[in-house]
Amino acid sequence: MDIQHILRRLPHRYPFLLVDRVLEFEKDVRIKALKNVTMNEPFFAGHFPARPVMPGVLMLEAMAQAAALLSFESMDAEPGDDTVVYFVGIDGARFKRPVGPGDQLILDAAIDRVKSGIYRYKARASVDGQTAVEAELMCTMRKVA
Repeated sequence: MDIQHILRRLPHRYPFLLVDRVLEFEKDVRIKALKNVTMNEPFFAGHFPARPVMPGVLMLEAMAQAAALLSFESMDAEPGDDTVVYFVGIDGARFKRPVGPGDQLILDAAIDRVKSGIYRYKARASVDGQTAVEAELMCTMRKVA
């Protein structure tokens, strides 16, 4: 899935679109995507100038965007401007290694459970096969006015 397809599925735009490509997709099961981390990222100017590190909250957001792609693609739905995916919970988030310019962040998300409109995913982001962050993410889709 290339960037044009991703843009049709996610409402996020620069500088907050954090998925560049989908590498693997298994409907209703899992997704594998990537985020190319470059020195041009706006957050590196202040986090941290002497040792640029991708903020952990943005790594979690990148995993959530991959999870949202999994859900939208599984439903074969192109959300309109009135549909968003909201976080409703993050459990067990663990940060294992820093991510910086030049890294390629691989985002893995798998549907763990769907109940009452709440999706729970097991998610992991890695660089060169090493886990950078892992967490259970809970999200829901809502129509907004």
